[in-house]
Amino acid sequence: MTLQQLRYLLGIADSGLNITAAAERLYTSQPGISKQLKLLEQELGIQLFTRKGKSLASITPAGHEVIARARRILREVENIRSLASDLSEEQEGTLSIATTHTQARYVLPDVIQEFRNRYPKVNLELHQGTSEQIAELVAANRVDFAIATGAYDLFPDLALLPCYDWDRIVLVPKDHELANSREPLSLDRLAQYPLVTYVFSLTGESSFKKAFAEQGLEPDVVFTARDADIIKTYVRMGMGVGVVAAMAWECQDKNDLVALDAVGLFPRVTTWIGFRRDSVLRGYMVDFASLFAPHLLPELTQRAASLESQAEVDALFEKTPLPLRGGCEDEFGSAA
Repeated sequence: MTLQQLRYLLGIADSGLNITAAAERLYTSQPGISKQLKLLEQELGIQLFTRKGKSLASITPAGHEVIARARRILREVENIRSLASDLSEEQEGTLSIATTHTQARYVLPDVIQEFRNRYPKVNLELHQGTSEQIAELVAANRVDFAIATGAYDLFPDLALLPCYDWDRIVLVPKDHELANSREPLSLDRLAQYPLVTYVFSLTGESSFKKAFAEQGLEPDVVFTARDADIIKTYVRMGMGVGVVAAMAWECQDKNDLVALDAVGLFPRVTTWIGFRRDSVLRGYMVDFASLFAPHLLPELTQRAASLESQAEVDALFEKTPLPLRGGCEDEFGSAA
């Protein structure tokens, strides 16, 4: 059994059992992968996949077990390489991050710019998606860090370190009746208008929907998107009242939009940065976490990486005050 065979095995599993796609992904040939898979099955004495003609149809129960262990083995191989690189003080490598559009668009640019200044030889990969898509990248071991909000159940194998809190705000055009209303904003009032907001998670309970449900209200959500810029575009078109993260409020938005404080209407939420508990973090990875959330001092991040459960991580940061992230001119929270 070789590491190459294990890489081919995972390549097949992560390519939907399509050997051709796996070969392209691994920069090798289809016959080469097929041959190595056959040799691996012969050596193990078990069938890892069921076949339908010349194609792979499904992963056998034994195959699932072997694939899970192969992932752990290859992660440890990468950990050894990371450890060796840090011990030799190398400042080269790759940092792969999966995050949401909101983080990529409104929070990460300054962080990434400073990181690039410090580590010009480190290649950065930024993947954007929903929480479910980020979880898929994590499961396939394709990213070093995940940055998201909530959805904790999707990331059972990660240590999730709290970074900052944020609230939602309500956006309307300047000529909208809510823009100049003296009546306090409430969920009951919002429920009277068509709403435009973020795509809801397919798993777990939406805090947005839960807030309305707890008051016996049914919001009229007419449009959802993962991109706050798109949401603002449709608010401008008059499609509905927008509900977005406070950090999506930019100063130029004041030209034609009005932002209304929604503190207390929806639960305050926490953005976290996560990595596998069995990972060896390179020095530049620890530094990135500190750039993203200054309270994540290197010793704290390294300590969190050594803990065995999320409960222990939560206890570590239990008394750590988190900044409240806002948007333009700190109108809604502090962008510090």
